[in-house]
Parts: sequence; structure tokens; C-alpha cells
Amino acid sequence: MAKRKIFGTIKSVKGTCGWGHKTGDTFEISTRDTAGTCGWLYHTAFPNLCIMQSGGNIWEEGTKEKTIVMSCPDRANEVVIELKLVEQ
Repeated sequence: MAKRKIFGTIKSVKGTCGWGHKTGDTFEISTRDTAGTCGWLYHTAFPNLCIMQSGGNIWEEGTKEKTIVMSCPDRANEVVIELKLVEQ
């Protein structure tokens, strides 16, 4: 089985992120490593990290780019993150 890595990229920040996330930040993230993300953003990403890391499929058949975009629940200072699965 291929090794699965997930990379997070901050796509946008509305307002001011109290945790310091900035547009363009990229990092490896997993179900065992928060990669320094705030609790709200990690809590939002965690269910998808579980699916992506364990071999689940949340994409339409034939999708080549295995990405998903989500945002933290702080609507006044919303951080949007893209998670990308890379199989090696």
C-alpha cells in the first residue's frame, strides 16, 4: 500500500487569525500531528484527515487531484484551508 501524506495550504484569511495562519502557509498535517494549527481549524479538518489517511474516498470517481477545501468556524476571522492527499 502506498504511503499517504496530507499537506495543508492556507488559501485565505478573512480578518485576523489569532493563531497567526497566513495565506500561502503550507505544511504536512495528519491525524497525529496538528502541524501547529489552531484547535478550531484542526477540529474542522480532523474528520477528513481520518478518511484521507485511512484509505477512504471522498472524491468523485476518476478525480486526479485529491483535495478538499474547508474553513474554520470563526466567520469574522475565517481561515480557509485546502487539504491535499499525496500517495507515494
